[in-house]
Amino acid sequence: MDTQRLKERAHDVDVTVWVGKSGLESVVDELNDQLSDRQLVKVKFLRAARAGSSTEEKAADLAERVNATLIDTRGHTAVIAR
Repeated sequence: MDTQRLKERAHDVDVTVWVGKSGLESVVDELNDQLSDRQLVKVKFLRAARAGSSTEEKAADLAERVNATLIDTRGHTAVIAR
């Protein structure tokens, strides 16, 4: 998997999954479905979802739960690929 190429492609991808106060569990199935249809998915972590953890920690946890790879995080947005 060419991480640099995926980062460049991710620039034009819109956020399609938002993690809010319901936490990671509420988006695992949705993210899995989206990763079945496309290689890259952008995930936005809202303030309520972060609750003392960094975006990187939450994103890595979410990627692990869907058996995918965390490609990049910027601000409160993560790019996850399979």
